[in-house]
Amino acid sequence: MKPKLANCPACGGLVEFRLGTALVTICDYCHSVLARAGKNLEDHGKVADLVETDTTITIGQVGRFGKNGKKPFEVVGRVQYRHPAGGVWNEWYLKFPGDQVKWLAEAQGKLWLMSEVPATGRTPLPTFEELTVGESIELPGGKSFLVAEKSVAQARSATGDIPWAFRAHDEHRSADLHSEDGGVATIEYHPGGPVVFLGRAVSLAQLGLSSTASRADAVPVVPNATALQLNCPHCAGPLALVAPDQTQRVCCPNCRSLLDCQQGALRYLKTLEGWSGCKPRIPLGSVGKLAGIEYTVIGFMQRSVTEAGTVYPWTEYLLHNPSAGFRWLICNKNHWSIAESVTPGRAPANNQATFEGAEYKLYDRGTATVNYVVGEFNWRVEEGEKAATEDYIAPPYMLSFERTQSSSGEELNATRATYLDIETLETAFGLKNLPRPWGIGVIQPNPGQPDVWAIWGCSLAVLFLLFLIVPEGQPNSGRGFHFVVAMIGLTAWPLMGVFSRHTREVSRWSNSDYSPYAQESDS
Repeated sequence: MKPKLANCPACGGLVEFRLGTALVTICDYCHSVLARAGKNLEDHGKVADLVETDTTITIGQVGRFGKNGKKPFEVVGRVQYRHPAGGVWNEWYLKFPGDQVKWLAEAQGKLWLMSEVPATGRTPLPTFEELTVGESIELPGGKSFLVAEKSVAQARSATGDIPWAFRAHDEHRSADLHSEDGGVATIEYHPGGPVVFLGRAVSLAQLGLSSTASRADAVPVVPNATALQLNCPHCAGPLALVAPDQTQRVCCPNCRSLLDCQQGALRYLKTLEGWSGCKPRIPLGSVGKLAGIEYTVIGFMQRSVTEAGTVYPWTEYLLHNPSAGFRWLICNKNHWSIAESVTPGRAPANNQATFEGAEYKLYDRGTATVNYVVGEFNWRVEEGEKAATEDYIAPPYMLSFERTQSSSGEELNATRATYLDIETLETAFGLKNLPRPWGIGVIQPNPGQPDVWAIWGCSLAVLFLLFLIVPEGQPNSGRGFHFVVAMIGLTAWPLMGVFSRHTREVSRWSNSDYSPYAQESDS
């Protein structure tokens, strides 16, 4: 389809509609929002500059997607939203043959490709107010989705062709949902009624995007390779922001000032007290490689839950990689794990949770409180901040749910932590002599158990050899003695392994109110 050309009513520059069905385009010269009005264009004001992010996608890139990669597409538009928690995310618009449009959402190093689906009368959608985070609803097509978030975001900026009537600063009510098979959905609540988008996570490799844009005037965006060097506005101490485009809060390590961050611009909020003696064991700025990905430690916090007057603290380190996004290193009683965000797709029920076919048992419920922070964070963290938590375990994994609520929305975040042995951690970050763990970790895997059948086979072989080496003239009592010894070995060794494993499990659940061994421990 031949691009449509017109002149911008604000500056007179030549405007090109790459998408025939676009309702709005952004002038490349004066950044005005231009809406179609019959054969003319209406000027709907200017947009703010786009926030620089770690994206490698740009307007004009082409790619192929679909079965066998047969469907070509072009990146024709981009809208940037501001989340009520302060962060921004990108929504790209991909033009497929026949002017079909798909939406590519990009946030924290992850991509979701989505298409609009028609609503059906057979599946009435709840209103925004009726949605309950943590519950499941049925969407068009009959599939069940878990409501993970409902929020009111703001349309911040845009560029290129937009397939809807974009207006800067407009509020957008929406909900994000997940299904068990990895599907994702978004319900957008427009004045004319809700609109549903369905899709799933994709990778840049699956999209097959070209390394350069197809248009000569399009400039690819390159991720920031170095940290942004700044000074604390309170004490003038040096600060290095690793992810300035996504950082919302910074706690100065020099004067303990909590700073609000808007794309690298710092504003003093207050000085934090914090818990005395709390210090990160992995220094901020450390770089380490885990599972082949290089991460930088950018933030550190101490959190705790209080139960029956007893405080149970742990520490968390925020890791960042421009491509992979954010991860957490968690340390609890010197046991370490690495965690990432996941989409379970189904709410826990009957003290159990399911993820990727594995069953997790409820270990703990509580209210987690932030006691101490230092470094940079991708949300507006505060000391004293609280979140309702539920932890489910299937060693070496923990599936954690955290529910937060504000005036602008409600969110249910899920993370899966994987146990990390301390030697691997030391090697990854070049550390030495980290304190060794004590006791059995909550998700520490059991050591490899010996093969019971192999043990019994060996015992039977030993029993047979004993009969062979006993002389013919040996009294039957001698043979009987050897038989008893062999039988004891045949049964005792496997039973000792079973007893050892059982003891470890009792110890693992000793601090849980949901222990399957509670009666045994009480006795």
